[in-house]
Amino acid sequence: MTPSKSSRRVLFLALTALSAACSGSDAPTGATSREDAAPAGAHGAPVPGDEVRWTPAPRPFPEGAELAVIQGDPTRTGQVFTVRLRMPNDYLFPPHFHPEDEHVTVLQGTFEVGMGSTVGIPAVTLRTGGFITAPAGVRHWARARGRTIVQVHGIGPFQTIYVQEDGTPIPGGGQ
Repeated sequence: MTPSKSSRRVLFLALTALSAACSGSDAPTGATSREDAAPAGAHGAPVPGDEVRWTPAPRPFPEGAELAVIQGDPTRTGQVFTVRLRMPNDYLFPPHFHPEDEHVTVLQGTFEVGMGSTVGIPAVTLRTGGFITAPAGVRHWARARGRTIVQVHGIGPFQTIYVQEDGTPIPGGGQ
């Protein structure tokens, strides 16, 4: 049985209200079109897949990846953010850590993650749909196998601090 147009609209309005209530958003609950909705990327706002804007990933990411900011501002302290990284085959994140927890979901491809300050055998291989959290301060590295897209979310500022084999930060190696 296919829901009627009016029941789909009621469901949409109910889900929008629930989303706003759960997120603490001030977005209007009666939005009935994209023009009435919050801007894409705003807290709780939808981001259609065909509207994701990719740009070359900035330093300190190794060259070759692309970045899309989906939500928030990853540079702002205390702000929830969501970004996506699109990487070519064999793209390597050297050993590093983050001052805040990093939550990663694999949207496409295969993502190998290893723990520690030396690239070696991955601790885990994540495929599409896989998820991992790298706790704040934990040294780790990662590699894309095949064209891979991951979504990273957390609380800003999002910083990547590269480390030497002994685990100490590389001077000027990140931020």
